[in-house]
This record gives sequence, structure tokens and C-alpha cells, in this order.
Amino acid sequence: MKNSEIRELTTQEIAEKIEAEKSALTRMKLNHAISPMENPLQIKDARRNIARLMTELHQRQLTEK
Repeated sequence: MKNSEIRELTTQEIAEKIEAEKSALTRMKLNHAISPMENPLQIKDARRNIARLMTELHQRQLTEK
């Protein structure tokens, strides 16, 4: 997900996406521990997407204050 796409989302949608990405990351980690993934870089991408979403959410919270 690109930063420009994240900025277009509402604050509620960002919070929902964070939860969805976190659960998907957990599932990917567990599945990778049991049987190696074909592309383990997906885990890295998921972590970065979560960080991007959380950064945007934090910036919005700071601007509200």
C-alpha cells in the first residue's frame, strides 16, 4: 500500500486496516514457522505496511491536538 493511498483513507479505515494487517502478519508468521513460505519477503512487506499505517494514524492524532 502506498502512502498516497493511505492518506485517502479515513481514520477509522486506517485503524481497521491496522488490525487486519496485524492478524494477517501473525498468520503468516505461524504458517512460515510450520512450513516455509514460497516468498518470505511478504512478512517484511506486511510489517512495513503496518508501520506506514501507524505513522499516518499518529500524524493525524497529533494534528487533532
